[in-house]
Amino acid sequence: MKVSLKGQLFMVKPINSTLTNTLTNIVIKNLANTLSKTFISLALIASFAANSQEQIALTGEIKQGGLLVGKTLAQNTVTLNGKAITVSKAGDYTFGFSRDDKKSYQLVITSVNGDRVEKTLTPEKRSYNIQRIEGIKKSIMQPNPKSVARAKQDSKQVKTARKVASPLNYFAQGFIPPIEGIITGVYGSQRVYNGVPKNPHFGLDYAGKTGDPVKAPASGTVLLWVPDMFYSGGTMIIDHGHGVSSTFLHLSNSYVKQGDTVEQGQVVAAVGKSGRATGPHLDWRINWFNVKIDPALVLKVKPLH
Repeated sequence: MKVSLKGQLFMVKPINSTLTNTLTNIVIKNLANTLSKTFISLALIASFAANSQEQIALTGEIKQGGLLVGKTLAQNTVTLNGKAITVSKAGDYTFGFSRDDKKSYQLVITSVNGDRVEKTLTPEKRSYNIQRIEGIKKSIMQPNPKSVARAKQDSKQVKTARKVASPLNYFAQGFIPPIEGIITGVYGSQRVYNGVPKNPHFGLDYAGKTGDPVKAPASGTVLLWVPDMFYSGGTMIIDHGHGVSSTFLHLSNSYVKQGDTVEQGQVVAAVGKSGRATGPHLDWRINWFNVKIDPALVLKVKPLH
């Protein structure tokens, strides 16, 4: 075969068809291997990205008084500002913010091979209702020594119960209201008596009649039942796992005892006006260990799958 190149003729022998086919097959095979490796790499990157997004999944309000529930792989580790957060066998974990929390938090999830996913969380600031009341009697403002001693004993029992860190993960199933009643008191509100600020109210108050049924807002184990605490009267604490607990105050009766397992929606107690209550109502409180959480925000926590 003759080929012209810059005006000159050259003789070129045709390439053997078998050799051509062999070379073509080699090129195609190498290209296929390269593309295969590329696709695998892209798949791994996509998988990691997908897992990263899954590991940072959260439900709940990032606000003062909010409770957050997260979902990740069970073998991953979770830290909040360097402090380890327990992860359940199902991959659930939780933490919360106090009433006046202003700090920023670094949530870090680390996989078994060292990959890290991070998220900065800053709770939104809230405004609370402050009431100023003058003319309160001194006998009310300053209880007698015997009552003060009893109140300290009650407080010790409550604090001990709220230190429990069980492996239960019922906190991740979501919460329901413990009673269908009108809300008469909200979390965070505070009263100032005779110019002296008292502790803020950390519960959600529901109006009710003595004897009205109180349901478990989530499944759990009864940690405490005391029928006659000085301030809170009939007091029950239910453990929902990982430091999350419900507390009911001013109860008139209990239908369960310490150590019992209860199911979400089960009637566990009755509304009352025991302790230092002005009338029958239910005061429902939520804690993450010693952090006081807003029950109204907890009701917005939804299960993650």
